[in-house]
Amino acid sequence: MNDKIILASASPRRKELLEQIGLEFQVVPSQAAEEELPGETPAEHVVRLSIDKASEVANRKDVAGRWFIGSDTIVLSDNKILGKPRNQTHAAEMLRQLSGRKHQVLSGYAILDRQTGKQISESVSTNVWFRDLTEAEINNYIASGEPADKAGAYAIQGLGVCFVAKIEGSYSNVVGLPLCKLTLALKELGVPLAV
Repeated sequence: MNDKIILASASPRRKELLEQIGLEFQVVPSQAAEEELPGETPAEHVVRLSIDKASEVANRKDVAGRWFIGSDTIVLSDNKILGKPRNQTHAAEMLRQLSGRKHQVLSGYAILDRQTGKQISESVSTNVWFRDLTEAEINNYIASGEPADKAGAYAIQGLGVCFVAKIEGSYSNVVGLPLCKLTLALKELGVPLAV
């Protein structure tokens, strides 16, 4: 049995986070659909998508590996999911909505063990407070290109950190993977870790 770890995500942020904890893994982006289902909570949404992503790659006959990691991250403001902005106008609307307020970042993760059939999945929430943003700051930030493919139109690991007054909870969760919880789950499934 091949004991490789597979990250079922094309996200460079998630790749960097797993490299940060010393994991050796292969990236195989998932092609699972990412739509919202009526009636599901935001936490159910990110967990379901995480499972879907990990399962889609684990079910491919041409992919060798044992442990498959799927993840999904959303920004939640006023109980409304803010996904990736459709365009610059949409990004500006999102940033205005987050300005001077608290929001939540939810990341789901799922780890599937192809050898044992075991699966661990959960969602983790982090509270994030933005300071008040000026229109010039919003426009300059959008011009940087950074908000284009980010949930909530910002990246805490990039220029977006300048807007974050404080966070409560896991920093890595806001980036895209709750590493503290993820490492505990990996250990539970028998993945050898550096710590």
